[in-house]
Amino acid sequence: MNIFNKKILFLKQFITENRWDNFIKILDDRTNYITIILEDIYHEHNISACLRSADCFGIQNVNIIEQKHSFKDNKEISMGASKWININKHKKTNSAIKKLKKEGYKIVLTSPHSSEKTIFDNSLINDKVAILFGSEVNGFSNDAQKLADEFINIPMYGFTESYNVSVAVALTLQQLTNQIRKSKVNWQLCQDEKNKILEDWLKKSIKSSEMLEKKFNSSNNLS
Repeated sequence: MNIFNKKILFLKQFITENRWDNFIKILDDRTNYITIILEDIYHEHNISACLRSADCFGIQNVNIIEQKHSFKDNKEISMGASKWININKHKKTNSAIKKLKKEGYKIVLTSPHSSEKTIFDNSLINDKVAILFGSEVNGFSNDAQKLADEFINIPMYGFTESYNVSVAVALTLQQLTNQIRKSKVNWQLCQDEKNKILEDWLKKSIKSSEMLEKKFNSSNNLS
């Protein structure tokens, strides 16, 4: 039985074998076990760099809270990462965190002043984890602090009090994704998740995808 649906197999005809193979390889390394929450990050260079790191480390879902600042992607910085990851936008921190908790995520806040745990603590990946990074100046909000399950810090040994937010994201994701890949937790995407993402990637890779999709739907009596 083929693990890909008919539409995926239809669209596959219109990309190269190398591109298809690359899609499959990258999907095998994608995860929803870890996600990040970017709360009111206002500098487009910073948020774009965060998206680039998320894609590089195999994070499929990124949550952006636009309570005070609207998201703007600088494609020269993100290098097109927003095309390949799912960006979930939220208007309120409270509702964003509650939604993620319902989906089974443990909410972890990064803070330079926390002494509870560091990013090197292996217990962080015992459950699905959503790491929240606050804004460049004020850090995380009071709502985020109240709803958090845990706090972590990234060890520092210099005079400055914190890392740039995009650097903090990269350091945290490098450590946590390395941990899950060495662990026995079920961190990979299920086949249904892979199919949904793969169909989206195929559509974004084919110039005439809308026309081809209509042709497919028509020939298969789909609306």
